[in-house]
Amino acid sequence: MSKQTEYIAVILLVLLLAFAGGTARFRPAGAEPRQSASPAETAAPSVTAPAATEPPAEPEPTPTPTPPPTPEPTQAPEYYSLHFVGDCTLACNSYYQGGPLGYDTVVGDDYAYPFAKTIQYFENDDFSFANLEVALTESTAAADKTFLFKTHAEYAQVMSEGSIEFVSLANNHVLDFGQQGYDDTKAAVEAAGIAYAGRDEWTIYQTPRGLKIGVYAVSFGTATQIKNGVRAVREAGADFVIAALHWGDEGSYQINADQLACGHAAVDAGADFVYGSHPHTLQPIERYNGVEIVYSMGNWTFGGNTNPRDKDTLIYGMTLAQYPDGHVEVADTEIIPCASSGVEDGNNFQPVPYVRGSEGYDRVLSKLDGSFEGQNLTISYSYGPNE
Repeated sequence: MSKQTEYIAVILLVLLLAFAGGTARFRPAGAEPRQSASPAETAAPSVTAPAATEPPAEPEPTPTPTPPPTPEPTQAPEYYSLHFVGDCTLACNSYYQGGPLGYDTVVGDDYAYPFAKTIQYFENDDFSFANLEVALTESTAAADKTFLFKTHAEYAQVMSEGSIEFVSLANNHVLDFGQQGYDDTKAAVEAAGIAYAGRDEWTIYQTPRGLKIGVYAVSFGTATQIKNGVRAVREAGADFVIAALHWGDEGSYQINADQLACGHAAVDAGADFVYGSHPHTLQPIERYNGVEIVYSMGNWTFGGNTNPRDKDTLIYGMTLAQYPDGHVEVADTEIIPCASSGVEDGNNFQPVPYVRGSEGYDRVLSKLDGSFEGQNLTISYSYGPNE
């Protein structure tokens, strides 16, 4: 067949196929026939969705902070007013009794007289304290000593008229007339409505508003006695503990070693205040471990001398705060300088406050702060117009 004839035959074949509706596809030799795609494969491509996940959790609600509890209103403490004075010797020595200078003559039966110029400090307080240095007795069984002090039982009213609630009987004169005189003295103060602590004894006094004041008293006690006594009254339930210590050297403005040791022992055992008596002079006040020790309060209404050379004395004031939990603190203290007599030359047995800034006022303060430079007094044991 000629090339022309072959050409014509191919054309005819193509036309025939076209009329039959077929479509010719050309593929290179040796190529694998393409597999027909499924309808799914020929569909329009789609974006693959991410793997399904849990919906995001709702955030935990922020807890509302619990407000702190509303504090209970702080209750104010209860305040109590206390005052202390020194030796109250409500009699003169028998040498002067019945004479114009004697205590019994000057005071007579006016039992309010000795405190008349100072009653304003005591009449409205909660507790007032003194050292009662006299036997209130009719006993005649006198001790063998130079100075003996006794008077009638009615003179306990000097204390009650002066608004003194408590006295110490731990001193060297309550036994001037023996055990009978001592027993009579205790009965007399009880009859006058006055509480007391005797020699090496303790007592708890409850004020009308409920404060329990414990007092341990001793005359020339040892450190061991004092510790035991203070601990006993503390353990008995006292809110505030006073150690009333009779000690020291008569006429001295200095503290001796025994006073120092015993005063510190009292505080170490739990005393909240130490009250000192006996020297008949003022001595320095020491603050030891937060507690004040008044080593000597001096004389107050003092019949033992018709014209003392040293009339300086004081009222020691104290304000206590008792908190709702029961504990007690010293909130404030006050020094009121006084003279034991309202007359300079002599003794009218009626203490009076010094004028602020006066010589006497400043002298009292100097004795209490230890800056006083005067000589110690020499106590005479002989009788005379001024002794």
